[in-house]
Amino acid sequence: MTYDSIIFDVDGTVWNSTNVVEQAWNRALAESGYETRVTAKDLQGLFGLPMDEIIRRVLPGCTQEEIDRFTPLCYHYEHTFLDEQGGEIYDGFCDMIRELAKKYPLFVVSNCQSGYIELMYEKSGLGSYFKDQLCFGDNGLYKAANLRQIIEKHGLKNPVYVGDTVMDEEACDEAGIPIIYCAYGFGKANHPVAVIDAPMDLLKVLE
Repeated sequence: MTYDSIIFDVDGTVWNSTNVVEQAWNRALAESGYETRVTAKDLQGLFGLPMDEIIRRVLPGCTQEEIDRFTPLCYHYEHTFLDEQGGEIYDGFCDMIRELAKKYPLFVVSNCQSGYIELMYEKSGLGSYFKDQLCFGDNGLYKAANLRQIIEKHGLKNPVYVGDTVMDEEACDEAGIPIIYCAYGFGKANHPVAVIDAPMDLLKVLE
């Protein structure tokens, strides 16, 4: 299959930030008076969902008022801790992106908060290789809708998404594009067009 563009997920695809985000969430939970704590493993099973849904999973029964109060504090600590420590970029990912950018326009679409993709760019040094990005925090739209927006905005005819979860796959199905599954990430996929066990494998898949 020949693709004309590649769209990437972030968490579980570009980097693993869960060890740092664990610290941020637990600081925010403690300051908010909750006894609940999360682990990096917990977060790996939740990343890919919008923030309000993650909060509902971590704090079952919480009200919308609690979500609205907790969200900005959580965002604050996530940004602060990731700005200080960064996430763990997967081995070979940066080299892979530099090679792909010679042949393909590259994009990022995620369900993350506003500013998160830009922070990943800063910490990875990869920002100049991507043509555009869009996320839930930018416009309140979920991944499928934002995939369609990126595709329409840039006139993409045959894009492929690179992600690591069933939620990514479902968004791709809804948007009508194929997914290449990152088996090194956090989740699974049921019918990807290809599977990669490491970032550099993507170069071979696209040959």
